[in-house]
Amino acid sequence: MKKTRICELLGIEYPIFQGGMAWVATGELAAAVSEAGALGIIGSGQAPADWLRREISKVKATTQKPFGVNVMLMSPFVDEVMQVILEEQVPVITTGAGNPGKYVPGLKEIGTKVIPVVASVALAKRLEKVGVDALIAEGMESGGHIGEISTMPLIPQVVDAVKIPVIAAGGIVDGRGLVAALALGAEGVQMGTRFMCAEECMISPLVKDKIIKAKDRSTVITGRSTGHPVRCIDNHFTREFEQHEKEGMDAAELERMGQGRLRLAMVDGDLENGSLMAGQIAGAVKKIEPAAQIVQDVMQSAEREYCRLTAFFGKR
Repeated sequence: MKKTRICELLGIEYPIFQGGMAWVATGELAAAVSEAGALGIIGSGQAPADWLRREISKVKATTQKPFGVNVMLMSPFVDEVMQVILEEQVPVITTGAGNPGKYVPGLKEIGTKVIPVVASVALAKRLEKVGVDALIAEGMESGGHIGEISTMPLIPQVVDAVKIPVIAAGGIVDGRGLVAALALGAEGVQMGTRFMCAEECMISPLVKDKIIKAKDRSTVITGRSTGHPVRCIDNHFTREFEQHEKEGMDAAELERMGQGRLRLAMVDGDLENGSLMAGQIAGAVKKIEPAAQIVQDVMQSAEREYCRLTAFFGKR
């Protein structure tokens, strides 16, 4: 398979990003994915700077290959997190929940590539003007905080609107998704839910089991009334949250109700009262396996799909 622009830009072998999921994407997972030739990403979430420095140290102790950090721009620790990224000379950052514009000049000075997550064409165009290096266009099939446009219509519209490379995210689990993303004009994919079931992912085994047992309709969307919709696996918490939304609970109270729920699920393994953020593709994840095996399976299945399509279009 030829390398795409994103491979050349970041110095990675395969055009696959592992999603930077808070409380999920620790140094162990990021290191394993990067060592396998894809881009492992630490999810800093709302963690303090010293936590991030420890996770970066884990990656550097394991692999010499490029890795990234996902920065949640609404984190109360964002300035301290950015300082750690500068000091540690992190090769790549992905960003969400805001505009990274004010940080771009300093990051570019040390050669860090800045790749925001976008859910609309308007935001994609705005961030390209800021000087970011690439974009992750994420459809609403994704787990966690989502936009309103699904992956299939979002990717080609973003690709047509910008000149920088676009990575597709949302509902991608194997090589079929990679080939589809490339056909839509993307130059790589980001996967989150499948990597949650990597052996090196440190989340509760109970959560991994829940994902493996998930069906195609196991996820629901809550929080639309707050303006911050979230996709999770259905459980007691989502049903309780949905009921309060229907009853007209104040958005601020709903936000407070959700605080700490992601950690409660991912770290503590509370399957009923925690927030089990996962994508719609959870129903296609069938086993726990090493991160390197996931990367190889995506590439091998992409090659098989490419050969099938080549044979199909070769027929006259």
